[in-house]
Amino acid sequence: MPLAFAKIAFTPSVQAEQAKFGSANTYAKFLSDDRWGGDQIGPDEAEFLGERDGFFQASVSETGWPYVQFRGGTPGFVKTLDANTIAYADLRGNRQYISAGNLKHTGRISLIAVDYPNQRRLKLWGEAQLVDPASEPELAAALHTGKEVIEQIVVIKVLAIDWNCPRHIPRRFTLEELEPELSALHTQIAQLTTENAALKGAA
Repeated sequence: MPLAFAKIAFTPSVQAEQAKFGSANTYAKFLSDDRWGGDQIGPDEAEFLGERDGFFQASVSETGWPYVQFRGGTPGFVKTLDANTIAYADLRGNRQYISAGNLKHTGRISLIAVDYPNQRRLKLWGEAQLVDPASEPELAAALHTGKEVIEQIVVIKVLAIDWNCPRHIPRRFTLEELEPELSALHTQIAQLTTENAALKGAA
C-alpha cells in the first residue's frame, strides 16, 4: 500500500478501529517516513483503466451522504490524460444529476474498477471537475465512443491509488470474454454430434 492512499484512508477514527481489532501495528508502517508514492497513474494503471467497461463511483452530497453509482461504457471510455489526470464523458442518463450535483458541491470522488476474470481491483481517490464539452472540443472528441450526448466531461485529478487485495473478488465473465471458450465448445459439440450421427448410421 503506497503512502498517498494510507494518508487519506487511515484517519484517526480508522486507526482507533485498527488498534481495537489488533491490526494497528500491521498498518502503521504504511504511514512511516520511508513510505512514498501512490499519487500517480503509471503504465499499469493506465492500461488497466483503459481496458475496463465500467467502474463504481462514489461522491459526497452537501448533507454528508455518500452516493455510489456504476459508470459503464465501451472499453477505453476512461482516458488517462497524464500521470495525475484521468477523464471520462458524462453521458445523458436518467437526468437525476445526483453525482453531478455532488461533484459541484465538493469534487471529492472515489472510484473502484474491477477486473473480475483476473480478480484484480484498483481503488482511486481524487478531486473531480465538471467541464463543458463545448469548451474542450478536442478532449470531448477523444472521449466520445458512440452516438450518445456528452453532457459534461468529468476530469479527475488523481490524489491516491491502491491495488486492492484479490481476496473475495468473484470470478465473473461477460459474454464477450466467454466467447472464445464458448466458440470452442460449440465446435466440439458440432463435431461430436456429427460423429454420433455417423456411428448411428453405421450401426
